[in-house]
Amino acid sequence: MGSVSLDGIEVALSPTFQLFMSISLVVMMFTVALGLRVADFRGLAREPVPVAGGALTQLIGLPVLTFALVLLIRPDPSVALGMFVVASCPGGNVSNALTMFARGDTAFSVSLTAISSVMSAFLTPITILLLSNLYAPTAALIQSMDIGVLPFLLRTFALLGLPLAAGITVAERYPEVAERMRKLLRPVAFMILVSLIVVGAYANRDVLFGSGMLIFPLVGLHNALAFALGGAVALLLQLSLPRVRALSFEVGIQNAGLGLVILLAQFGGSGGAVAVTALWGIWHILAGFLLVGVYRSWEYWTSRRDQTAE
Repeated sequence: MGSVSLDGIEVALSPTFQLFMSISLVVMMFTVALGLRVADFRGLAREPVPVAGGALTQLIGLPVLTFALVLLIRPDPSVALGMFVVASCPGGNVSNALTMFARGDTAFSVSLTAISSVMSAFLTPITILLLSNLYAPTAALIQSMDIGVLPFLLRTFALLGLPLAAGITVAERYPEVAERMRKLLRPVAFMILVSLIVVGAYANRDVLFGSGMLIFPLVGLHNALAFALGGAVALLLQLSLPRVRALSFEVGIQNAGLGLVILLAQFGGSGGAVAVTALWGIWHILAGFLLVGVYRSWEYWTSRRDQTAE
């Protein structure tokens, strides 16, 4: 890939826009937390191996897989940064919906989403910096941005952790109020998510549609490996088929909107990274529905075969 076309592009950000990004992140995380309940985490106590195994696959397995892929293909520093950010973000409610459409174990999916959402407040900033510093080209890019490690960790933790804690507290103590707030804020958070992806894609249209279209297959490969990782680990853990489907979606679907906010608010809008993250936000939903179709078609033909055998 051409380093000039990708690493040399930056999205211009005014202080006002950076403030808007931070507020958007707080709204998104608070809205997610309003839908969480302590009961969502009880699966870890009831079934520690399946739930912990699934959560670790998403929180640790995907970042490790991403780092191995980066070492294999050696992308431009800003592209690698985008891949690291995506892999470090938690899943979202989209994975729960796709699991339901695919007739997977939705309760299992919700438990994994709850765990990854809470853990992201601590692990997402740490994982981004760890992976970025382990890959020398991206480490040099980060250094050129003059990003302080401690300020980045504290700011990101505050933007992720505080609204999560506030939302979960409201949801547990005042469930009716939380539900009303969630109904009000959910479309706002959704519009923020869509707007961020659209703006990120538009601002980087030259990158997305230039450079020989090299970003598209890279994002597709990265996402396909994420889906495959979730399914493979579920099979190794000998989970039921509905849980295999659930874990494939949990690992393959990431909160790209969160990744874009982190990039725009904390990393100054590195063009290649924003382009990768915005494209992931579009592609992973399309790929998710394709996977739903594969699961449902396989189920249909399997049932037809069993009926014919009888």
